[in-house]
Amino acid sequence: MTTLYEILRRPLITEKSNYQSSKLNQYAFEVADKATRTQVKDAIETIFDVEVERVNIINTAAKRGRRARSRRLMVRKAGYKKAIVTLKAGQTLQIFEGVQ
Repeated sequence: MTTLYEILRRPLITEKSNYQSSKLNQYAFEVADKATRTQVKDAIETIFDVEVERVNIINTAAKRGRRARSRRLMVRKAGYKKAIVTLKAGQTLQIFEGVQ
């Protein structure tokens, strides 16, 4: 990974991440497969100009299903790496502002 913009792929906006951003000051992002906690922290701090308190990283599994006739497994949705970033108290990210 050469730039900070390649580490963060997209923000994850779900009901759970909406609750986390409004009540717990946590924000969820899909990150690159090779990204580490320190790389995610540096990327968030420099791109959004905030202070990161903590970064949790989760590898989500692929969603699998079965074909109807042959009953073989197929992958419906690929797995990805997710980062949950906790910011210091009083700080927010502008990209999540309209969602709350």
